[in-house]
Amino acid sequence: MHQFDDEVLECFLENQQQLFPERVAETLEEAEEFLDECMAVVAESVEDVIAYFEEEGIDMEGAVGEEILEADEVFDIGDGRYLIVEA
Repeated sequence: MHQFDDEVLECFLENQQQLFPERVAETLEEAEEFLDECMAVVAESVEDVIAYFEEEGIDMEGAVGEEILEADEVFDIGDGRYLIVEA
């Protein structure tokens, strides 16, 4: 089971509608459950985000470098880390 800290969970709660048409979680507990279920990943850097997409074989439609951070699945936690949620 992944352990998501409060910063990660709050980031997801605040920004979840960039990926989902309606809210999927209302509380930190619901957010953690949801992120566990969809096997979300916390990347420590932009390079880790890029490596994750490459490893998963996800086609980023030619996106390079920081363009990948604009993907709906990527949430900027604000402290240099990124949450990746596959819908």
